[in-house]
Amino acid sequence: MKRLSIILPLLLFCAISYAQIQFGYLSYEQVLKELPEYAQATQDLATLKAKYEAEAKKGEEEFQQKFVDFLQGQKDFPQAIMQKRQAELQTLMDNGVAFRMKSKELIAEAEKDMMQEAHKRLNRALLEVGVEYGYGYILNTDNNSCPYISPVLGVDVTELVRQKLGLAPKAEEAQQAAPAPAEGAENK
Repeated sequence: MKRLSIILPLLLFCAISYAQIQFGYLSYEQVLKELPEYAQATQDLATLKAKYEAEAKKGEEEFQQKFVDFLQGQKDFPQAIMQKRQAELQTLMDNGVAFRMKSKELIAEAEKDMMQEAHKRLNRALLEVGVEYGYGYILNTDNNSCPYISPVLGVDVTELVRQKLGLAPKAEEAQQAAPAPAEGAENK
């Protein structure tokens, strides 16, 4: 009996370790970029960036104009006015730099918010494919993070995820949409 209590867990452990877990893999970025939400977010982000850029340019043009005015009048200015103008120029320059830095932060935050829906939708599809097909996990192959994937254990799930997202026709629909072979083509 004592032997059986030792051998049984050992056999169970061997059986479990022998049963290999199948996993899926795909390029997350590739599928993400196909989503309509991604295209909309990219377009909205470009519009937002253009607005910030236009405002930054406006500030730079104001600075350049005041700087030209300062250079042209500096020899005629009394010391107090010259110091006042220098302080104004310094303030404009500091404000311009601060605006650029703040706009970068705001754009990065806006990008995160705008892309959130696309990420949620893709992650939901990955979860559904993983559960439906019984994968232990699904790897993201972006940035060469997986230089080798076993063709025996790993399955490219890109098309399955694309189908879940409605980006590709289901296998049955694709076969129905494919043109039938021409008559006599089988005999050639």
